[in-house]
Amino acid sequence: MEGALGEHHAGDLKRESAEAKAERIIAEELRRLRWANTDLQLRLKSDPAKLQIAARLRVETTLTIKWIAARLHLGTTKSANVGVLSVFETRDAKNQRNVGRYQE
Repeated sequence: MEGALGEHHAGDLKRESAEAKAERIIAEELRRLRWANTDLQLRLKSDPAKLQIAARLRVETTLTIKWIAARLHLGTTKSANVGVLSVFETRDAKNQRNVGRYQE
């Protein structure tokens, strides 16, 4: 359904669709990590795996960092945003190093 939503659909319907997609992504990542949903509460707010999930949600959905932080138990919106940005910066730095190798 998420691909079929257009301008004429209400914002609530689009948000519900984004939330459903996010829940599918979270379930997929939890299976990959062999975690239960309760592990999101038990692990540190700055757990690298939780931040990776948050970064994926930011890229693949239109949900706010506030929603993602609450769902993944990442603490405040500000700390979650800093953590997600650090994941993106790490990826960028890693990509830059790999590009340099191929240009030599």
